Amino acid sequence: MAPPPLLLLLLLLATTCHGYQYDPSRGPLVTAVIVFGDSIVDPGNNNGLATLIKANHPPYGKDFINHEATGRYSNGLIPTDLIAQGLGVKQLLPAYLGVDLSPEDLATGVSFASGATGFDPLTPVVVSVISLEQQLAYYDEYRGRLAAAAGEEEAARIIGGALFVVCAGTDDVANTYFTTPFRSAEYDIPSYVELLVSGAEAFLRNVSARGAAKIGFVGMPPVGCVPSQRTLGGGLRRECEPRRNQAAQLYNARIQDMIGGLNADPGFPTLVVFLDIYRVLDDLMEHGDRYGFTETTKGCCGTGTIEVTGLCDARFVSVCDDVTRHVFFDSYHPTERAYRIIVNDIFDNYIQVLT
Repeated sequence: MAPPPLLLLLLLLATTCHGYQYDPSRGPLVTAVIVFGDSIVDPGNNNGLATLIKANHPPYGKDFINHEATGRYSNGLIPTDLIAQGLGVKQLLPAYLGVDLSPEDLATGVSFASGATGFDPLTPVVVSVISLEQQLAYYDEYRGRLAAAAGEEEAARIIGGALFVVCAGTDDVANTYFTTPFRSAEYDIPSYVELLVSGAEAFLRNVSARGAAKIGFVGMPPVGCVPSQRTLGGGLRRECEPRRNQAAQLYNARIQDMIGGLNADPGFPTLVVFLDIYRVLDDLMEHGDRYGFTETTKGCCGTGTIEVTGLCDARFVSVCDDVTRHVFFDSYHPTERAYRIIVNDIFDNYIQVLT
Protein backbone atom coordinates (compact mmCIF):
# COMPACT_ATOMS: atom_id res chain seq x y z
CA MET A 1 0.00 0.00 0.00
CA ALA A 2 1.49 3.37 -1.00
CA PRO A 3 1.84 6.01 1.74
CA PRO A 4 -0.71 8.87 1.58
CA PRO A 5 0.47 12.13 -0.05
CA LEU A 6 1.03 13.97 3.24
CA LEU A 7 3.17 11.12 4.55
CA LEU A 8 5.17 11.14 1.32
CA LEU A 9 5.83 14.84 1.79
CA LEU A 10 6.94 14.30 5.38
CA LEU A 11 9.18 11.44 4.29
CA LEU A 12 10.78 13.60 1.62
CA LEU A 13 11.44 16.41 4.07
CA ALA A 14 12.81 14.03 6.67
CA THR A 15 15.08 11.94 4.50
CA THR A 16 17.26 14.22 2.46
CA CYS A 17 20.76 12.76 2.91
CA HIS A 18 24.19 13.87 1.72
CA GLY A 19 24.25 11.91 -1.53
CA TYR A 20 20.84 10.26 -1.26
CA GLN A 21 17.30 11.51 -1.53
CA TYR A 22 14.18 9.40 -1.33
CA ASP A 23 12.03 9.70 -4.45
CA PRO A 24 8.35 9.35 -3.41
CA SER A 25 7.30 8.57 -6.97
CA ARG A 26 9.15 5.25 -6.73
CA GLY A 27 7.14 4.09 -3.75
CA PRO A 28 8.72 2.22 -0.83
CA LEU A 29 12.15 0.80 -1.67
CA VAL A 30 11.52 -2.32 0.43
CA THR A 31 8.35 -4.03 1.59
CA ALA A 32 9.18 -3.83 5.29
CA VAL A 33 11.94 -3.19 7.83
CA ILE A 34 12.50 -5.98 10.36
CA VAL A 35 14.97 -5.44 13.17
CA PHE A 36 16.84 -7.49 15.76
CA GLY A 37 19.30 -6.16 18.30
CA ASP A 38 19.99 -3.93 21.29
CA SER A 39 19.11 -0.49 22.66
CA ILE A 40 20.28 1.41 19.57
CA VAL A 41 17.32 -0.09 17.68
CA ASP A 42 14.90 -0.85 20.55
CA PRO A 43 11.75 1.32 20.32
CA GLY A 44 10.31 0.02 23.60
CA ASN A 45 10.38 -3.78 23.82
CA ASN A 46 11.95 -3.54 27.28
CA ASN A 47 9.10 -1.46 28.70
CA GLY A 48 7.20 -4.44 30.09
CA LEU A 49 10.21 -6.38 31.35
CA ALA A 50 11.38 -6.73 34.96
CA THR A 51 14.65 -4.98 34.17
CA LEU A 52 16.32 -1.68 34.98
CA ILE A 53 17.25 -1.22 31.32
CA LYS A 54 14.38 1.01 30.20
CA ALA A 55 13.88 4.37 28.55
CA ASN A 56 10.13 4.80 29.03
CA HIS A 57 10.49 7.81 31.33
CA PRO A 58 11.51 11.44 30.84
CA PRO A 59 13.82 12.93 29.74
CA TYR A 60 13.91 10.19 27.08
CA GLY A 61 11.60 11.21 24.27
CA LYS A 62 11.75 14.92 25.15
CA ASP A 63 11.86 15.76 21.43
CA PHE A 64 9.67 12.87 20.29
CA ILE A 65 6.05 13.31 19.15
CA ASN A 66 4.10 14.82 22.09
CA HIS A 67 7.35 14.58 24.13
CA GLU A 68 6.46 10.94 24.79
CA ALA A 69 8.96 8.56 26.37
CA THR A 70 8.19 5.47 24.31
CA GLY A 71 11.17 3.39 25.36
CA ARG A 72 13.46 4.73 22.64
CA TYR A 73 16.93 5.38 24.05
CA SER A 74 17.31 8.94 22.77
CA ASN A 75 15.73 12.36 22.94
CA GLY A 76 13.74 11.58 19.78
CA LEU A 77 13.89 9.15 16.89
CA ILE A 78 16.29 6.21 16.72
CA PRO A 79 18.11 4.81 13.66
CA THR A 80 15.44 2.32 12.63
CA ASP A 81 12.78 5.05 12.50
CA LEU A 82 15.09 7.06 10.24
CA ILE A 83 15.86 4.00 8.08
CA ALA A 84 12.15 3.22 7.66
CA GLN A 85 11.54 6.85 6.70
CA GLY A 86 14.46 6.92 4.27
CA LEU A 87 13.18 3.81 2.51
CA GLY A 88 9.69 5.27 2.21
CA VAL A 89 8.14 2.56 4.36
CA LYS A 90 6.72 4.51 7.32
CA GLN A 91 7.50 7.23 9.83
CA LEU A 92 8.08 5.08 12.94
CA LEU A 93 9.18 1.47 13.32
CA PRO A 94 7.22 0.10 16.28
CA ALA A 95 8.21 -2.33 18.98
CA TYR A 96 6.77 -5.82 18.63
CA LEU A 97 5.90 -6.06 22.32
CA GLY A 98 3.45 -3.89 24.24
CA VAL A 99 1.95 -2.32 21.10
CA ASP A 100 -1.48 -2.92 19.55
CA LEU A 101 -0.13 -3.67 16.09
CA SER A 102 -2.46 -3.24 13.13
CA PRO A 103 -2.28 -5.43 10.00
CA GLU A 104 -0.52 -2.50 8.28
CA ASP A 105 2.03 -2.33 11.14
CA LEU A 106 2.75 -6.03 10.69
CA ALA A 107 3.00 -5.72 6.92
CA THR A 108 5.59 -2.92 7.04
CA GLY A 109 7.78 -4.31 9.80
CA VAL A 110 8.59 -4.15 13.48
CA SER A 111 11.57 -4.22 15.81
CA PHE A 112 12.23 -7.12 18.17
CA ALA A 113 15.30 -5.42 19.67
CA SER A 114 15.90 -5.32 23.40
CA GLY A 115 18.17 -2.81 25.11
CA ALA A 116 21.38 -4.32 26.57
CA THR A 117 21.20 -7.69 24.81
CA GLY A 118 24.06 -9.20 22.82
CA PHE A 119 25.57 -12.13 20.96
CA ASP A 120 27.12 -13.51 24.15
CA PRO A 121 24.32 -15.62 25.69
CA LEU A 122 25.35 -14.34 29.13
CA THR A 123 24.78 -10.68 28.24
CA PRO A 124 20.94 -10.62 28.35
CA VAL A 125 20.91 -12.85 31.43
CA VAL A 126 22.99 -10.41 33.50
CA VAL A 127 20.45 -7.59 33.03
CA SER A 128 17.24 -9.60 32.48
CA VAL A 129 16.47 -8.54 28.91
CA ILE A 130 15.40 -10.37 25.76
CA SER A 131 17.99 -12.66 24.21
CA LEU A 132 18.54 -12.77 20.47
CA GLU A 133 17.28 -16.34 20.54
CA GLN A 134 14.02 -15.13 22.08
CA GLN A 135 13.86 -12.35 19.50
CA LEU A 136 13.89 -15.05 16.83
CA ALA A 137 11.04 -16.80 18.64
CA TYR A 138 9.07 -13.54 18.61
CA TYR A 139 9.83 -13.23 14.90
CA ASP A 140 8.38 -16.69 14.30
CA GLU A 141 5.24 -15.59 16.16
CA TYR A 142 5.15 -12.39 14.10
CA ARG A 143 5.50 -14.35 10.87
CA GLY A 144 2.46 -16.40 11.83
CA ARG A 145 0.46 -13.26 12.63
CA LEU A 146 1.48 -11.71 9.32
CA ALA A 147 0.37 -14.79 7.38
CA ALA A 148 -2.94 -14.84 9.25
CA ALA A 149 -3.56 -11.19 8.43
CA ALA A 150 -2.27 -11.03 4.84
CA GLY A 151 -2.28 -14.61 3.60
CA GLU A 152 0.69 -16.91 3.20
CA GLU A 153 1.59 -15.81 -0.32
CA GLU A 154 1.58 -12.12 0.58
CA ALA A 155 3.49 -12.79 3.80
CA ALA A 156 6.20 -14.58 1.81
CA ARG A 157 6.38 -11.64 -0.60
CA ILE A 158 6.72 -9.15 2.26
CA ILE A 159 9.42 -11.15 4.02
CA GLY A 160 11.32 -11.71 0.78
CA GLY A 161 11.28 -7.99 -0.03
CA ALA A 162 12.08 -6.75 3.46
CA LEU A 163 15.28 -5.20 4.73
CA PHE A 164 16.43 -7.01 7.86
CA VAL A 165 18.70 -5.13 10.26
CA VAL A 166 20.86 -6.71 12.97
CA CYS A 167 22.52 -4.43 15.53
CA ALA A 168 24.21 -5.96 18.60
CA GLY A 169 27.61 -6.60 20.14
CA THR A 170 28.40 -3.31 21.87
CA ASP A 171 26.83 -4.36 25.18
CA ASP A 172 28.85 -7.57 25.09
CA VAL A 173 32.10 -5.61 25.02
CA ALA A 174 31.17 -2.57 27.12
CA ASN A 175 29.17 -4.35 29.81
CA THR A 176 29.68 -8.10 29.92
CA TYR A 177 33.42 -8.10 29.21
CA PHE A 178 34.77 -4.84 30.62
CA THR A 179 32.28 -3.96 33.39
CA THR A 180 31.49 -7.35 34.92
CA PRO A 181 34.06 -10.00 35.94
CA PHE A 182 32.22 -12.90 34.32
CA ARG A 183 34.03 -13.13 30.99
CA SER A 184 37.33 -11.24 31.33
CA ALA A 185 38.71 -13.87 33.72
CA GLU A 186 37.97 -16.63 31.22
CA TYR A 187 38.69 -14.96 27.87
CA ASP A 188 41.29 -12.58 26.53
CA ILE A 189 39.99 -10.01 24.03
CA PRO A 190 40.70 -12.02 20.84
CA SER A 191 39.03 -15.15 22.20
CA TYR A 192 36.03 -13.17 23.45
CA VAL A 193 35.69 -11.54 20.03
CA GLU A 194 35.65 -15.04 18.50
CA LEU A 195 32.81 -15.97 20.87
CA LEU A 196 30.83 -12.97 19.61
CA VAL A 197 31.60 -13.63 15.95
CA SER A 198 30.51 -17.24 16.34
CA GLY A 199 27.26 -16.09 17.94
CA ALA A 200 26.71 -13.52 15.20
CA GLU A 201 27.25 -16.08 12.45
CA ALA A 202 24.79 -18.51 14.02
CA PHE A 203 22.26 -15.70 14.33
CA LEU A 204 22.67 -14.60 10.71
CA ARG A 205 22.20 -18.18 9.55
CA ASN A 206 19.00 -18.40 11.60
CA VAL A 207 17.66 -15.15 10.13
CA SER A 208 18.57 -16.30 6.62
CA ALA A 209 16.76 -19.60 7.16
CA ARG A 210 13.63 -17.60 8.00
CA GLY A 211 13.44 -16.04 4.56
CA ALA A 212 15.59 -12.91 4.74
CA ALA A 213 16.97 -11.94 1.34
CA LYS A 214 19.00 -8.93 2.52
CA ILE A 215 20.44 -8.17 5.95
CA GLY A 216 22.21 -5.00 7.05
CA PHE A 217 24.62 -5.91 9.86
CA VAL A 218 25.63 -2.94 12.01
CA GLY A 219 29.25 -2.92 13.13
CA MET A 220 30.53 -1.84 16.52
CA PRO A 221 31.23 1.84 17.32
CA PRO A 222 34.36 3.16 19.11
CA VAL A 223 33.18 1.70 22.42
CA GLY A 224 36.03 3.22 24.42
CA CYS A 225 35.00 6.76 23.47
CA VAL A 226 31.36 6.45 24.60
CA PRO A 227 30.87 8.79 27.62
CA SER A 228 30.22 6.05 30.19
CA GLN A 229 33.24 4.06 29.00
CA ARG A 230 35.45 7.15 29.22
CA THR A 231 34.25 7.53 32.80
CA LEU A 232 34.78 3.88 33.72
CA GLY A 233 38.08 3.30 31.94
CA GLY A 234 39.55 6.60 30.77
CA GLY A 235 41.11 7.86 34.00
CA LEU A 236 40.73 11.31 35.54
CA ARG A 237 40.86 12.99 32.13
CA ARG A 238 38.15 10.66 30.77
CA GLU A 239 40.11 9.87 27.63
CA CYS A 240 39.04 7.22 25.13
CA GLU A 241 39.86 3.82 26.61
CA PRO A 242 42.08 2.02 24.05
CA ARG A 243 41.40 -1.62 24.96
CA ARG A 244 37.68 -1.21 24.36
CA ASN A 245 38.36 0.42 21.01
CA GLN A 246 40.84 -2.31 20.09
CA ALA A 247 38.18 -4.91 20.89
CA ALA A 248 35.69 -3.06 18.68
CA GLN A 249 38.14 -2.81 15.80
CA LEU A 250 39.09 -6.48 16.04
CA TYR A 251 35.40 -7.43 16.21
CA ASN A 252 34.60 -5.35 13.11
CA ALA A 253 37.47 -6.92 11.17
CA ARG A 254 36.51 -10.46 12.15
CA ILE A 255 32.81 -9.84 11.48
CA GLN A 256 33.63 -8.62 7.98
CA ASP A 257 35.68 -11.77 7.38
CA MET A 258 32.77 -13.90 8.58
CA ILE A 259 30.24 -12.02 6.43
CA GLY A 260 32.53 -12.37 3.41
CA GLY A 261 32.55 -16.11 3.97
CA LEU A 262 28.76 -16.28 4.19
CA ASN A 263 28.29 -14.24 1.02
CA ALA A 264 30.77 -16.47 -0.84
CA ASP A 265 28.96 -19.65 0.25
CA PRO A 266 26.70 -20.83 -2.62
CA GLY A 267 24.51 -22.57 -0.04
CA PHE A 268 23.81 -19.31 1.81
CA PRO A 269 20.97 -17.55 -0.05
CA THR A 270 21.06 -14.18 1.75
CA LEU A 271 23.11 -11.05 1.01
CA VAL A 272 24.62 -9.65 4.23
CA VAL A 273 26.05 -6.13 4.11
CA PHE A 274 28.35 -4.85 6.86
CA LEU A 275 27.38 -1.32 7.94
CA ASP A 276 30.43 0.48 9.30
CA ILE A 277 29.42 3.02 11.96
CA TYR A 278 32.83 3.15 13.68
CA ARG A 279 34.24 5.61 11.17
CA VAL A 280 31.39 8.14 11.21
CA LEU A 281 30.87 8.07 14.99
CA ASP A 282 34.61 8.41 15.54
CA ASP A 283 34.57 11.46 13.28
CA LEU A 284 31.63 12.95 15.19
CA MET A 285 33.54 12.61 18.46
CA GLU A 286 36.94 13.69 17.12
CA HIS A 287 35.73 16.54 14.93
CA GLY A 288 32.34 17.42 16.35
CA ASP A 289 32.75 21.10 15.52
CA ARG A 290 32.59 20.25 11.81
CA TYR A 291 29.05 19.04 12.40
CA GLY A 292 28.04 21.81 14.80
CA PHE A 293 28.53 19.79 18.00
CA THR A 294 30.17 21.47 20.98
CA GLU A 295 30.02 18.53 23.42
CA THR A 296 31.36 15.17 22.26
CA THR A 297 32.51 13.46 25.48
CA LYS A 298 29.48 13.86 27.76
CA GLY A 299 25.80 13.11 27.43
CA CYS A 300 23.02 15.67 27.76
CA CYS A 301 21.44 13.94 30.76
CA GLY A 302 22.68 14.88 34.24
CA THR A 303 26.47 15.16 34.46
CA GLY A 304 26.64 13.31 31.14
CA THR A 305 29.38 11.04 32.47
CA ILE A 306 27.51 7.99 33.76
CA GLU A 307 23.74 8.58 33.63
CA VAL A 308 21.90 6.07 31.44
CA THR A 309 18.50 4.29 31.63
CA GLY A 310 17.40 4.39 35.31
CA LEU A 311 20.02 6.96 36.28
CA CYS A 312 18.85 9.26 33.47
CA ASP A 313 15.54 10.21 35.07
CA ALA A 314 14.05 13.70 34.92
CA ARG A 315 12.84 13.38 38.51
CA PHE A 316 16.43 13.38 39.73
CA VAL A 317 18.65 14.93 37.05
CA SER A 318 18.52 17.94 34.76
CA VAL A 319 18.98 18.01 31.00
CA CYS A 320 21.29 20.23 28.97
CA ASP A 321 19.87 23.40 27.43
CA ASP A 322 20.60 22.54 23.78
CA VAL A 323 20.45 18.85 22.88
CA THR A 324 21.43 19.57 19.28
CA ARG A 325 24.94 20.53 20.39
CA HIS A 326 25.53 17.10 21.96
CA VAL A 327 26.59 13.92 20.18
CA PHE A 328 25.20 11.86 23.08
CA PHE A 329 21.89 12.17 24.89
CA ASP A 330 22.76 9.95 27.86
CA SER A 331 26.16 8.47 28.66
CA TYR A 332 25.71 5.67 26.11
CA HIS A 333 23.22 6.62 23.38
CA PRO A 334 23.49 9.34 20.72
CA THR A 335 21.05 12.18 20.22
CA GLU A 336 18.56 12.12 17.36
CA ARG A 337 20.70 14.65 15.51
CA ALA A 338 23.76 12.41 15.75
CA TYR A 339 21.68 9.41 14.70
CA ARG A 340 20.55 11.32 11.60
CA ILE A 341 24.17 11.88 10.58
CA ILE A 342 24.99 8.21 11.15
CA VAL A 343 21.96 7.04 9.14
CA ASN A 344 22.74 9.52 6.38
CA ASP A 345 26.17 7.89 6.15
CA ILE A 346 24.56 4.45 5.90
CA PHE A 347 22.32 5.66 3.07
CA ASP A 348 25.22 7.32 1.28
CA ASN A 349 27.39 4.21 1.38
CA TYR A 350 25.22 1.11 1.56
CA ILE A 351 21.60 1.67 0.61
CA GLN A 352 22.01 0.87 -3.08
CA VAL A 353 23.04 -2.69 -2.34
CA LEU A 354 20.36 -3.18 0.32
CA THR A 355 17.35 -2.23 -1.82
